[in-house]
Amino acid sequence: MLTLHTKIPHAEVIAAQLVLPYELREKCRLRATLDNGEDVAVFTVRGTVLRDGDLLTGEDKRVVRVVAAPEPTYKVTCADAHTLLRCAFHLGNRHTQAQVGDGFLRIRADAVLKEMLAGLGATVVEESAAFEPESGAYGGGHSHHHDGPLAPIPLRQKIHRPGDLK
Repeated sequence: MLTLHTKIPHAEVIAAQLVLPYELREKCRLRATLDNGEDVAVFTVRGTVLRDGDLLTGEDKRVVRVVAAPEPTYKVTCADAHTLLRCAFHLGNRHTQAQVGDGFLRIRADAVLKEMLAGLGATVVEESAAFEPESGAYGGGHSHHHDGPLAPIPLRQKIHRPGDLK
């Protein structure tokens, strides 16, 4: 199984893509399947979030591009900036992860939040889209690169998928 543990800034050749929803791009230990069908293990430091376009490699030097998978989201728009700002405030007050776009917010689909946002005057549209929320005030952004492995690489560790039999 291919093991990925090091982010790199660029590569000439991309061997495969790792398509994941945001929930799995937050995990520090992950077993997944590449777009070419190959199983892969990913090891990152706790708190690392893999972003769309990140490049990962391992011992065999093959490079894999991370792709943000489309997932159920709501696109939140408002008639004016003040209303959109109020929506952002109320989402933040509920510790809701949000992607900030040019004139819109994107959140994971949640019927309770949809109702709250509509009550604040927002237009909330369901869509299947890549979800790339803000990293937060203490998240350090996602523009720096690591030299070397993102996390210690276990010599022998079974990585479980949620669907694996126990």
